[in-house]
Amino acid sequence: MQKSLSELKIAKRRLVIAHRGYRAKYPENTLVAFQAAIDAGADMIELDVLLSKDRSMVVIHDESLDRTTNGQGLVGDYTLSELKELDAGSWFDPCFTGERLPTLEEVLDLVKGKVFINIEIKRSAYEPQHPPDAVEKKIVELVRRKNFEESVLISSFEWRVLERLAATEQAPAIALLSGDPDEGNPLEACRKLGAFSWHPSSFELKEEHVRNMHEAGIQVFPYHVYTSEDIGRMLEMDVDGLIVDDPLLAKAYGSE
Repeated sequence: MQKSLSELKIAKRRLVIAHRGYRAKYPENTLVAFQAAIDAGADMIELDVLLSKDRSMVVIHDESLDRTTNGQGLVGDYTLSELKELDAGSWFDPCFTGERLPTLEEVLDLVKGKVFINIEIKRSAYEPQHPPDAVEKKIVELVRRKNFEESVLISSFEWRVLERLAATEQAPAIALLSGDPDEGNPLEACRKLGAFSWHPSSFELKEEHVRNMHEAGIQVFPYHVYTSEDIGRMLEMDVDGLIVDDPLLAKAYGSE
């Protein structure tokens, strides 16, 4: 892989980004899913972060535990030790029984520079009162401690958390997530944030959206890319990466 995101941008490589790991065939946001994505040749893994009751950074997409674990209720109502008791694999397939919710640090330790990492801060994790241990501060501190500054991209739908990240000294690479590409003004928002990339839904994405971002020096990594037809349509628009559930499908289609 490239040494840094900045070098990657210059090299103009098209990335295969594994959405919550190899989500098509493994339980999402687990270490086994991330390892499978690395083994499949993904260039980057995407994951989601929420805080536990005791302010630990837990990798899980939903605020609720109900869909992807055998627990119930909100992630934020449980301590990390309690969350670690939950089964995060059997909901997907009994062969993954016993797979645990990972912490962000565990994922960084697994990756060890093998791929880039896209950390999404969930909207619900943002705290307007900005406590000293706010999730964005904790992520930046961990990334710096692990010397991952050049290979981590932090994204969110919550523009306020991105604003805070952009204002930090030696700000990390950030990305704006969008639903409808025509909602609001994502181009202007990305410019103000100094964003590395824009991550829109593929559903309404048009070539002009991609072209406008490229003219501003901003990379485009769409999500909601599921099928070969989706991949082909995105590649025709000259996007810079694909956020996919099946990295092998994207690589087989010749996305590189």
